[in-house]
Amino acid sequence: MKRNTLLIMIAFISIFSVVTVVYAQGKVPSDDEVNAIAKKLYCPVCPNTPLDVCETKACEDWRAQIRDQLSAGWNEQQIIDYFVAQYGERVLAEPQRKGFSSLVWMLPVLGVVLGVVLVWQVLKNWRSVRQSPIPKVSTVQVSPETIERIENELREMK
Repeated sequence: MKRNTLLIMIAFISIFSVVTVVYAQGKVPSDDEVNAIAKKLYCPVCPNTPLDVCETKACEDWRAQIRDQLSAGWNEQQIIDYFVAQYGERVLAEPQRKGFSSLVWMLPVLGVVLGVVLVWQVLKNWRSVRQSPIPKVSTVQVSPETIERIENELREMK
């Protein structure tokens, strides 16, 4: 009996001595964290609808997937890169600033610069026209007979 008691005590001691530290699950991302990333993506089903406001089942699944990826320790850029790799650049709310897409960012700036140059040229031309002297018109001598004939014709018209 002493032997059985001794074995039971050794078993309990060994079980409780092998205790390891148990950590709680990773931080659960909030809805705001999920929506901050979802705002940068567009719905795959609805045209021109951000993922954070779309109510389709596909968007709910995507938001759940973003939540899972954040829980797994992914950062924002990794998640966005994942969705771009899966569905193409059409899912991005803001086009990437590289390659042909860079024209989307450069054309508005170029348009504004060209507009400012055009307005400056028009104002410069208006100023030069306003500053030029008005040419003097030479006076023409009209004969008295012509004046009398014009006056007679005017009287007849009344």
